[in-house]
Amino acid sequence: MRASFASDPDRVRGRRVPEQESSFRSCFQRDRDRIIHASAFRRLKHKTQVFVEHEGDYYRTRLTHSIEVAQVARTIAGALHLNAELTEAIALAHDLGHPPFGHTGEDALHALMQPYGGFDHNAQAIKIVTSLERHYALFDGLNLTWETLEGLAKHNGPVIGALPHALADYNDLHNLELDTHASAEAQVAALSDDIAYNNHDLHDGLRAGLFAEDEIAQLPLIGAAFEEVDALHPGLDAYRRRHEALRRVFGVMVADVIETSRANLAASGAGSVEDIRHLERPVICFSDAMWRDLGQIRRFLFTRMYRAPAVMKIRAEVTGVVEDLFPLFLEQPDLMPDDWANHIAQAGSDRTLLARLVADYIAGMTDRFALQEHDRLIGGTPLAGIQSVGKG
Repeated sequence: MRASFASDPDRVRGRRVPEQESSFRSCFQRDRDRIIHASAFRRLKHKTQVFVEHEGDYYRTRLTHSIEVAQVARTIAGALHLNAELTEAIALAHDLGHPPFGHTGEDALHALMQPYGGFDHNAQAIKIVTSLERHYALFDGLNLTWETLEGLAKHNGPVIGALPHALADYNDLHNLELDTHASAEAQVAALSDDIAYNNHDLHDGLRAGLFAEDEIAQLPLIGAAFEEVDALHPGLDAYRRRHEALRRVFGVMVADVIETSRANLAASGAGSVEDIRHLERPVICFSDAMWRDLGQIRRFLFTRMYRAPAVMKIRAEVTGVVEDLFPLFLEQPDLMPDDWANHIAQAGSDRTLLARLVADYIAGMTDRFALQEHDRLIGGTPLAGIQSVGKG
């Protein structure tokens, strides 16, 4: 049974383009299914999480990350009696706007787009699901419910101040009430993202040889997990020992969010999803103690993984790929595929509109396609001679 503050599919604010709803799927199930069938979702298979996609089959990609986030999110939503279908839809779509090469690609594209309004992957996700996916007869985008769009826009909290242009443009058409908190379901998706990447980045960093088990065992949560595994399974081989320890850390994070959020929800007095939106702070949270512990883990990962010399070398190389492609397409937009021709013609001599089209095109590329296009159009493509980071 859902809580009174959960999102109710029978009381949604609807879709921008009215549609007859399914007789056997809720509106949030339908949103989820449209997201899964979107071209942008399929492309996540070949987009960087931390390691560039070509480096190994075992490292997480944006697609596997999104699936892991959705799995965690459904678990937490179920425990808190929230709408698991809406939570899953937001979780699956939250990274659709990422360009190739992860945050490195985003940083490069944002710098190049500074004269034209910048680039933000969260706003780009909104643009993808509201206009760039062009499959349906009656509308551009996926025509998702207001609640799913709100969750994508605000899952990290209220959006205040200057808005990214991609978000501002849509919000002018369909007010997402950006100055309030999102639903509890969207907040669950955001915390599930944190849980998933903290867990899988430890796995991937170990596999890549960027650090060792005895180093992370000095960190909060992780040392206790290894001790428990060693007590229960003495002599376990290294791979199983690692997996058993990290799955315990994973479980502790999930349990902490459920326990803390359950208490927050009870204390809030919220009786509806609107009450959740107008609270002074998020209700889905880690405990203070867990947040401090995770801060130490994040600082370790930042230094030893995200800014490791081998990773930084590849970051510099792929930054160069984006920096080469953007001005080339801006000066010669006819190099873009034929299905972009009408949009280029509509942009005409408006440099800002053209730059935003180029950014949309590059942001939609997978890692491998960006490298292939760079090699085809420019040559001397980086990474071909670079040794992979890890052992995977």
